[in-house]
Amino acid sequence: MTAPKQFTGRHATMILVGFFGIVIAVNVYMATQAVRTFGGTVVDNSYVASQKYNEWLAEARQESELGWTHDIAVNDNRQVVVTVDTPKGPLGDAAITGAAEHPLGRQPSVPLRFERSDAGQWHSVTALPIGRWRLRLEVKQGQDQIRILQDVT
Repeated sequence: MTAPKQFTGRHATMILVGFFGIVIAVNVYMATQAVRTFGGTVVDNSYVASQKYNEWLAEARQESELGWTHDIAVNDNRQVVVTVDTPKGPLGDAAITGAAEHPLGRQPSVPLRFERSDAGQWHSVTALPIGRWRLRLEVKQGQDQIRILQDVT
């Protein structure tokens, strides 16, 4: 019968080095992935954003009180199609401006200009590149306006 092997300081050192080596390797990997995929900041200056917060809430309330509804789609030609309805029917003569931003900031923003095609419907003049985009649109008719933030693919 053989004698049991003894647990030595060398064994303890190898276990500790192996354990902490794995922990450090995982941390380096996770930090690298976080830095590579970070698209930027939500706001450039959080203090200034906090000062405007109540103003933004009031504007959102005004937009909600208009009762406008919208539908946004991307057609086969990769044009953004915006349909806006009001409580009185389709939106009449209005101006739509905006931009398409890549959610992770990896591609440059695409400015969007719209042309009216039907009552309450507009098509973007430029086509979106393939991929996921976050649309920031502003619809204005006279003094009334709504802002739209929506992701499309």
